[in-house]
Amino acid sequence: MTKDKSIFIKNIYYMLSYAFQILKQSNYDEVASEKFENAQDLFAAILSKGIAQQLKQGLYREYITKNETLSVMRGKMDMPETIRNRIQRKQKLACEFDELSENNLFNQILKTALHYLLIDDGVDAERKVALKKVLVFFDGIELLEPSGIPWSRMHYQRNNRNYEMLMNVCYFVLDGMLQTTEKGEYKMATFSDEHMARLYEKFILEYYHQHHTYLTEVKAGQVKWDLVGDNSESMIRFLPIMQTDIMLRLKEKILIIDAKYYSRTLQKQFDKYTLHSNNVYQIFTYVKNQDKDNTGDVAGILLYAKTDEDITPDVMFNMGGNQIGAKTLDLNKEFLLIAAQLDRIAEDYFQREMAVNE
Repeated sequence: MTKDKSIFIKNIYYMLSYAFQILKQSNYDEVASEKFENAQDLFAAILSKGIAQQLKQGLYREYITKNETLSVMRGKMDMPETIRNRIQRKQKLACEFDELSENNLFNQILKTALHYLLIDDGVDAERKVALKKVLVFFDGIELLEPSGIPWSRMHYQRNNRNYEMLMNVCYFVLDGMLQTTEKGEYKMATFSDEHMARLYEKFILEYYHQHHTYLTEVKAGQVKWDLVGDNSESMIRFLPIMQTDIMLRLKEKILIIDAKYYSRTLQKQFDKYTLHSNNVYQIFTYVKNQDKDNTGDVAGILLYAKTDEDITPDVMFNMGGNQIGAKTLDLNKEFLLIAAQLDRIAEDYFQREMAVNE
């Protein structure tokens, strides 16, 4: 197989390269030119290259608190433990001190991802050789239980900024692709829809940011509720936040895109196929609240990733003066065709403004 959930594996790499610009650097050229049979083989290739590059700079180290019994004072004394030593006639000091160590959460996650990729049947044999070469540098680093990794504790600063892409790939591997067997062991599952949905959103946003520089603004912005009269903050806080996936602006015209990655694009009721109700209500609410002056200069599109369904939506409606609809992005095409689909969506909507600028 060369595709997973109707997506060319190569296209997952391209999407990652937009989400994480580091993949466009020269040391990843070989990865870009290779063919992959499944997602975990792709992730193994990215990690082996990325970690090898990081090893040249040195693994990230951070201060870890250690407790040891020593002959001389170091750090601060652990008084209760030192007293116990004296009672036992041990002439040692119990000390607590901070030490720079490679055995930190970031490197532990890397080692854990390498470990599970090495035992996965979906990773190419040559790729496993490359993984083993970098794994030998993690000898003093602990393995983690995948289900217990505290992903929310990941924070980046200048010294570990290079780890951000690596950590995200590890997250796809360890959180999205592992499932527990009846024996309590882990094995690779399919690339999860939840993680693919996040990547899908970020890819579309970054694509427009990089290739449609004529736009005034490209962001994942919030839409404010069009409230009438005086409303206190204590009341407003009960309203849900309207966070768009992609908001494109050219002068006064705005296009809101809500990226949707589902196993089923349409819902079926009484033998009738329709767009997901909540999706339509959501994009309608975004558009109407953004266009508070009813200018008609705000439009909204639900951009679904194409599935294997026979019916794929490609519709636009005039809803109270605003263009709102749904389109389908086929990720099971060569990337140039995917790019052309995205270009067409923006150009079709902004073409009048673009003509005026020319």
